[in-house]
Amino acid sequence: MASRGAVLVRRTSTAPGYRMYALNTVPPKPGLIRDTASDGAIVGEIWRLTAAGFGSFVDDLPAPMAIGSVALDGGDVVSGFLCEPYATDGALDITSSGDWVSWLASRAHETCP
Repeated sequence: MASRGAVLVRRTSTAPGYRMYALNTVPPKPGLIRDTASDGAIVGEIWRLTAAGFGSFVDDLPAPMAIGSVALDGGDVVSGFLCEPYATDGALDITSSGDWVSWLASRAHETCP
């Protein structure tokens, strides 16, 4: 984001109704989808980008990543980073971790047999 001139505005979380998955991609990526059956809320960040910065970001998105509407805790709706639902087939549901960084940190404590 910084390479595109983005400025971090604040940390926030989604409204309830989202799931996050550890996608089976290389490199590994988090996948956020809207799921009204879920009560999960996921921590994230709001970044400010110029139109050109946003355009270059979207242009570089690899499949299955996408931009869509994300409802935030508090009622705002913003353009956000999601994934196409097909990518969650066989992926690990990590919603209970609350965010990607926490999930990665929890895995750092695992040891290989």
